[in-house]
Amino acid sequence: MAKSHPKVLDIFSGCGGMSWGLEKNGFQTIGAIDNWQIALDTFKHNHPDALTINGDISQMDPSTVMAELGLEEGELDCLVGGPPCQGFSKNVRAASRFLDDPRNQLFRDYVRFVKAFMPKVIVMENVAEIYNAYEGTVRTEIIELLEGLGYEVEVKVLFAPEYGVPQRRRRCFFFASRTGHKPVMPEPQFAKEDSETVFGTLPKYRSAWSAISDLPILQNGEGTDGMNYMAEPENEFQAQMRKDSSLLFNHISNKLRDTQFARVSSLKAGEDIRHLPPELRPKSGYSGAYGRLDYEGVAPTITRWVFHIGSGRYSHPRENRALTMREAARLQSFSDDFVFLGSRNDQAGQIGNAVPPLLMAAFADNIKACLSHQQQTLSLVA
Repeated sequence: MAKSHPKVLDIFSGCGGMSWGLEKNGFQTIGAIDNWQIALDTFKHNHPDALTINGDISQMDPSTVMAELGLEEGELDCLVGGPPCQGFSKNVRAASRFLDDPRNQLFRDYVRFVKAFMPKVIVMENVAEIYNAYEGTVRTEIIELLEGLGYEVEVKVLFAPEYGVPQRRRRCFFFASRTGHKPVMPEPQFAKEDSETVFGTLPKYRSAWSAISDLPILQNGEGTDGMNYMAEPENEFQAQMRKDSSLLFNHISNKLRDTQFARVSSLKAGEDIRHLPPELRPKSGYSGAYGRLDYEGVAPTITRWVFHIGSGRYSHPRENRALTMREAARLQSFSDDFVFLGSRNDQAGQIGNAVPPLLMAAFADNIKACLSHQQQTLSLVA
């Protein structure tokens, strides 16, 4: 008998970074819920057999969704999702953060779906700030709600470079199981420098350049969908990204305006707005604005503003152009066979708002261990 794949439902899914990370590790994605249609279009394109539902989760009946998926309570293997909680984000001024901000309440709808579905395992992701928000009261409430439903819960802020993602990104994860097997957070796989640890030898963080250096050279405004690779992969990360892809999509350079092009052209790798000549320097700008990536370090956090070079370090380290959306996707650890739909701005939003798939992939073995424990227990009972 063929071994079944654990089934995953992705809510607050966006384009599906969490489920893609599990899909690449032997899971089956059966559905997604979000209220962002272009992101759901991308999700459907990459998961053609999954059910996608566009709607406001706060107004949605979970039992109706279960019926559409053909599931009974307790049958779902894994529920994943990242309910938006922008009100906790460090990008919101402290004076403007309020516990009763509607943007901070969606985690309760996630828990409402948990209560209805009673999945065997759940992984909920959020901004790192939720860990300590309001003296930890939000974190504590989520833990207590899940424990009240019979789950063991672990919570930790993970740093993406420690799990092979070539980007500085911190996110908080709630990992919960009701299978009788304790949910264990994944151990770091990389370190700031090559290191010997109790977990073995950890290689140095992957650099941004090591993630994108094999992609075809483009000049400002060049690129088409369905490009051929022009070089062999240079490292195992690139090989992993290319494993299931024969052609490149989303590797298109946005044609910069003359002033933007002049700014990028005047900078060297690693330089930014501070290094622009006076005649090209804008009156104000974000830290790192107009910056080029360098050749050694990890990328800064990729945000939905990655389409605009004035919003961060989003220029190529070698070529006089902005990053393509495929390069941004590589920095988020989306494999090349994941194709983004919509305009460049749409794609940037989907990429920047996603959970890096490799960060989620780090949970795969530990989720399987929880599921396997329940199966073994049921076998003994039978």
